[in-house]
Amino acid sequence: MYGERVSRVPDAVLWWSTAPGSATPGRRVLPDGCMDVIWADGALLVAGPDTAAHVVTDRPGARYVGLRFGPGTGPAVFGVPARELRDLRVPLDDLWPGAEARRLTDRAGEAADVGPAQGSALGPVLGAVLEEEAARRLGATHRPVDTALVGCVVEGVRAGRPVTRIAADTGIGERRLHRRCLDAFGYGPRTLGRILRMNRAVDLARGGTPPATVAAVAGYADQAHLSREVRSLTGVTLGALIR
Repeated sequence: MYGERVSRVPDAVLWWSTAPGSATPGRRVLPDGCMDVIWADGALLVAGPDTAAHVVTDRPGARYVGLRFGPGTGPAVFGVPARELRDLRVPLDDLWPGAEARRLTDRAGEAADVGPAQGSALGPVLGAVLEEEAARRLGATHRPVDTALVGCVVEGVRAGRPVTRIAADTGIGERRLHRRCLDAFGYGPRTLGRILRMNRAVDLARGGTPPATVAAVAGYADQAHLSREVRSLTGVTLGALIR
């Protein structure tokens, strides 16, 4: 079971999930340029930006609630550059002072106990606690989101613009742009562009668009290029992803 809604935190999505009651094969979490704070059966962890699909084997019946921050937003919440969390899953208390992490963990645990008792869905009830803390940290951070640079880069790579053009649009050189992107997204603009394009292609394919049309609409040279990129970033074929 999976559900989500647009978060009250800017550029974030609140999601919740319960694993099946019986053992299932590992599921693939696709790279998307995002970072998450995740409540997983009582513990809080941070998922950094992935460069390839992350395979998760769930405990039967495991419950998750997460707040997914759009590309470039997570570092302001977690207080570290995105590059330091690339391809990692780490306990929240590895990043925040122990007292802050424990306080949020305790509040999340209380919400997890109260929500179902009130007949409410776990996700929105516990998620409200995560949203409140994220909003507080975004308002008090010493590492604010560079919304102009993030917006320019994300818009540019989604439009398929070359890095030289994106650097010119942001008013900084390519090397400095690459360093800034590593801090904001966890990887450079070319990798971010590949990941966002792949996600668009998968969404189109899941919606029933034929592969050849997916390749053309998403900006691949041809269907073979689409196939290579999907396998490179996810480890499986496009067909396997959408089955």
